[in-house]
Amino acid sequence: MPDEELLARVVIDPKICAGKPYIRGTRICIVVVLDALTQGLSPEEVIEHYPALELDDVRAAVAYAWWMAENNGGFAWFGPPHPTDPFRPL
Repeated sequence: MPDEELLARVVIDPKICAGKPYIRGTRICIVVVLDALTQGLSPEEVIEHYPALELDDVRAAVAYAWWMAENNGGFAWFGPPHPTDPFRPL
């Protein structure tokens, strides 16, 4: 699945998850998925803990993290959404 399709699973809505990026159709924040992975859970175990997720949702969380790192020059972006961020709320 191309990155665009994976990234399309990521949504930011200021009214949901306090404006943090989450997986479309869920209220599971990207940071929750990434935290589970960094705690050593396999993608399959993440899905067991969060049955609303699919394997491509876990991949989307990682793809989003990569995209943010790559497009922010390796720096985290704090503050209002950057004007070039395709995930910024409309």
